[in-house]
Amino acid sequence: MTFDPPDHTESPNGQPLAPGLYLVATPIGNLEDITLRALRVLRSVDKIACEDTRQTQKLLNHFDIRTPTVSYHMHNEAGRAVELATALKSGARIAVVSDAGTPGIADPGGQIAAAAIAAGVPVFPIPGANAAISALIASGLAGTALVSSDDNPEQFTFHGFLPSKEGQRRTALEGLKTRVPQVSILRPGNDAAGIQIFYETPHRILATLADIESIFGATQHVVVARELTKLHEEFLRGAVSEVRATLAARATVRGEIVLLFVPAAAVTASDTAPASIAAEVRELMKSQSLSEKDALKQIARAHNIGKSEAYRELQRERGK
Repeated sequence: MTFDPPDHTESPNGQPLAPGLYLVATPIGNLEDITLRALRVLRSVDKIACEDTRQTQKLLNHFDIRTPTVSYHMHNEAGRAVELATALKSGARIAVVSDAGTPGIADPGGQIAAAAIAAGVPVFPIPGANAAISALIASGLAGTALVSSDDNPEQFTFHGFLPSKEGQRRTALEGLKTRVPQVSILRPGNDAAGIQIFYETPHRILATLADIESIFGATQHVVVARELTKLHEEFLRGAVSEVRATLAARATVRGEIVLLFVPAAAVTASDTAPASIAAEVRELMKSQSLSEKDALKQIARAHNIGKSEAYRELQRERGK
């Protein structure tokens, strides 16, 4: 008895794969995390738009998929989106994949989805692996005492990658403060509730943890999820000072990282911090004939804060 090979261009109900854009999630490490539907779609579409064709080709070769590929990454996303949208309007079936995980989540995919929708082309999400969600469900943060009774324990915010520059990164983290001292040089945050989720790179994780320790205190609880679904998967949970020390003791830190925490009260400024940096700068410039730069240095020393932090607050006050 012989069997005909399956027709991968058909859906389970026997209907051909519909024209449109397919946003296909791919494994973030373990190849077994690919879904049966994702495999069928990748075999059936006319073309696969890839963040990195070389990386995607490894996945396609593993599952013996021979669908043509085309590059679609952050450097050509705008132009390629127009090209792909034109093909979609003509009835093409196109899949979009990132190197790993779900396209459009800190990876290319959003522009082509918007272009397809604007052109009246159907967009189909093909769910699967996602590093942020995988880290969240195994973090232990949801439903714990770390989330206050006033918060929704299931509420979380995904921020993508933090800024690479120190000043911008600290400003972003300072904006997460749930409460601040009554007198503070720091701008009140957004009263952010729930779990905050970030992607971070191995070469910046120590600096980011140091910033969190400086802003929220050494006892701020954090979770670092590293190399999710891979052979060396690791979760580090505990006070930020302890997690940072653990990673700092290693010769190198490798792998993709997800960082999660529920912001505690900020501790950067003391109770004696000035209510207005601008007012104190003006006073020092007048009374001691200092330049603005020297006045900021003196204020930073007096209140045990960084010069860049004092400067950022001065600029915020002037912008109000």
